[in-house]
Amino acid sequence: MIPVLICAAIIILSTAFFLNYYPPFGQKESAEKRNSYRHLPNYGRKKFVNQIPTSMSMRMADLLSILRDYVKGNPNRKPITPLPVKRVDPASIQQENLTRVTWFGHSALMLELEGKTLLFDPMLGTSPTPIPIFGNKRFSKDVPIDLDKLPVIDAVIFSHDHYDHLDYSSIQKLKGRVKHFYVPLGLGSHLMRWGIGQSSITEHNWWDTSTLDGIQLICTPARHFSGRSLFDRDSTLWSSWVIISNRSRVYFSGDSGFGPHFQEIGEKYGPFDLTLMECGQYDKRWSNIHMMPEETVQAHLDVKGKLLLPIHWAGFTLALHDWNEPIERVTKAAREAQVNIVTPSIGETLRIPSFESLVYENVTWWKKK
Repeated sequence: MIPVLICAAIIILSTAFFLNYYPPFGQKESAEKRNSYRHLPNYGRKKFVNQIPTSMSMRMADLLSILRDYVKGNPNRKPITPLPVKRVDPASIQQENLTRVTWFGHSALMLELEGKTLLFDPMLGTSPTPIPIFGNKRFSKDVPIDLDKLPVIDAVIFSHDHYDHLDYSSIQKLKGRVKHFYVPLGLGSHLMRWGIGQSSITEHNWWDTSTLDGIQLICTPARHFSGRSLFDRDSTLWSSWVIISNRSRVYFSGDSGFGPHFQEIGEKYGPFDLTLMECGQYDKRWSNIHMMPEETVQAHLDVKGKLLLPIHWAGFTLALHDWNEPIERVTKAAREAQVNIVTPSIGETLRIPSFESLVYENVTWWKKK
C-alpha cells in the first residue's frame, strides 16, 4: 500500500508542478488583483460572467452524442491537402495611406489604418494546445508572415486567453517588436510571465476605451469563457473590440455565442465599415459560446455592419463539422440576407480606399481543397 501511495503522491506533485511552472499555461493573477474585480457587474463568485445566462454544462445525452461523433469520425474535418497561403512581404506593411486588412487564418489578422499597424489574436503557432506536438496541426503548412521579420507593431489586441487566440510561441517572437498590448482584464498576467513589461500592457473591462494616436480602441462584450488550465476557467475576461479612426470603423467579434450584446454595440458605435466576425468551430451542443454561421450574419446586421469578413475558420480542427462547412454556410446566409461578404484567402491583403464604394468579387478558393 505504501508504494501505491508514494506513486500517487509523485503523480499529484508532478502534475501540480507542471501546471504551475510550465510557461505556456500562463500565470494566475494575485489574490489582491482578483479582489479588485469584486465590485464589477460582470464578476461574481470569483469568476467573470456573461451578460446573459450562458450555461456550458451538458446533459448526459449530449456528452454521449459527442463521444459517439468523435468515435465515428469525420474524414472531412481537415482538408485533403494543405491550404494555400499568400506570403506577406514585411516591407509592404504601412506603405500605403489606406485602410488594409490581412487575414492570417483562424482569428489572426492585421489591420493597417491611420499609419498604424494592429495585430488581432496573432496565434501563428503550429497547434492550439499547451503541448503542440500533441495537438491538431494548422491546416496550412506555413503562415503568411514570419513574426521575427515583422516591422514594429503599434498594438497587439487580444480577445481572450484560449490557446487558439493567445499563443506562447507567437508572443516570444513578437514581444520585442510590439509597442503596446491591449487585453481584457486578467490576461496581462500571462503576458508578464512571458517577459512583457507591465507598462506595455493595458487591461480593459467591457466598455473601457484606450486611445492610440487618435484611434479609439474599445473593449466590448462577448458571450464566451476563458481559461488555460484545469483550475482557471473564467478567471480572465473575454471580449470583442471596436476600432474607430478618422477613416474607418471596424468591429472584431473575438469568440462569442449569439446574444443581445451585438445590437447594443451596434447602437453605441455602429455602423461599422467592416466586421470581422467568427463563423466556425460551432455545434448546436455548445451554441451558447460559438455562433452558428447563420447567426454570424445576423450578428453582422445587429452591429450595423456594411462588409462582413468571416474569421475563426480555416486554421484548426476544433469542432466536428467539415472544415469548409462554416464558409459555405455563412456565404449562403449572407447571399440570402443581401449582406456584402468578402472571403479572402489566407495572407491576402484587402486594400480598402472606401468600404462603401468598393465591390469585391469573392473567389471560392476553398472549393479546390
